[in-house]
Amino acid sequence: MFLSSLFSRGAKNAPEQKRTCSFCKAELSASTLSGNLYICPECGKYLQITPRERIALVTDKGSFSELARGLKSVNFLDFPGYSEKLEKAEKTTGEDNAVLCGAAKIEGMPCAVFVMDSRFIMASMGSVVGEKITRTFEYAEKKHLPVIGFAASGGARMQEGILSLMQMAKVSAAVGKHSSSGNLYISVLTNPTTGGVTASFAMQGDIILAEPGATVGFAGRRVVEQTTKTTLPSNFQSAEFVCEHGFIDKIVPRNEQRSILATLLRQHSIRFTGEAI
Repeated sequence: MFLSSLFSRGAKNAPEQKRTCSFCKAELSASTLSGNLYICPECGKYLQITPRERIALVTDKGSFSELARGLKSVNFLDFPGYSEKLEKAEKTTGEDNAVLCGAAKIEGMPCAVFVMDSRFIMASMGSVVGEKITRTFEYAEKKHLPVIGFAASGGARMQEGILSLMQMAKVSAAVGKHSSSGNLYISVLTNPTTGGVTASFAMQGDIILAEPGATVGFAGRRVVEQTTKTTLPSNFQSAEFVCEHGFIDKIVPRNEQRSILATLLRQHSIRFTGEAI
């Protein structure tokens, strides 16, 4: 009892961590941000959220069981500086790679889920990222589970060359096989979802949702303007712009994602009967 109260007093007296909003530069306390689902209360912009925070936000407590653990990227091309980048990303994030995969339940409905981590080399899609997501779809196909994927990426991982680009076809094939077996795939686009991920599995969902204000596109805005010789709208490649043009089904705020995902799973439950591990 004494130790418990001592540690409690220490925690109360410890200074609370601060975080600066990357948009409006407001200084925000950790408790304020977490209580507001990592949405800046000053400017309303959506801030970065870790995969494990995302899992805690949308899935039932204690239901998540991780898949494909321990897979780590290696510098097989001896690309200069890549080994150091990997080491730094692992140390900074506490994760093995740029995607967290597992099985879980959302309001009692079983599913497989993957969440990409933009803190890990911009969630670029290397061979391990592709392998983990592929294994998730294969597991879901075997168990007759729907898949919910939270995409976020800067594109292919250039340090792995053609093996990185191959992941687009590899994951797309796994998505197609999962779909052909009659299983549901819900894709949720978060900020940013770009490059090869957009050109493959992120846009292959039976239902495609997105967070407000997320950047969704393939090539960068400047590249598109230079190529087309046109001036693009100010909201070009925003989730709202992409939704308006028919590529996204619905923009869903963070505080509604859990309930909407659960509703969609229930509505499509006739298509699957599996259970999460």
